[in-house]
Amino acid sequence: MSDIFKALSDPTRRSIIGLLRKRDLTAGEIAEHFPQAKPTLSKHFSVLKEADLIQGTRVGTTITYTLNVSVLEEALCAVMTTFKINPKQ
Repeated sequence: MSDIFKALSDPTRRSIIGLLRKRDLTAGEIAEHFPQAKPTLSKHFSVLKEADLIQGTRVGTTITYTLNVSVLEEALCAVMTTFKINPKQ
């Protein structure tokens, strides 16, 4: 779980997650939203993949990223439990 929270601690990675909540995107499509160089974004993708928050599928030279919603939901539930947040109140 600590890998997930480490991955989510960075604002760029949270923005990537936000983009992938809408739809699957290629690395190039994601890069269009950020001023960082592609190698820097690649490091962010690696951190998110290590935390199992995203998955990358390579077709030729293109990598398409998908959000792993179940892992993100699990992390959010852990936070809510830790802080005793009840969303139905």
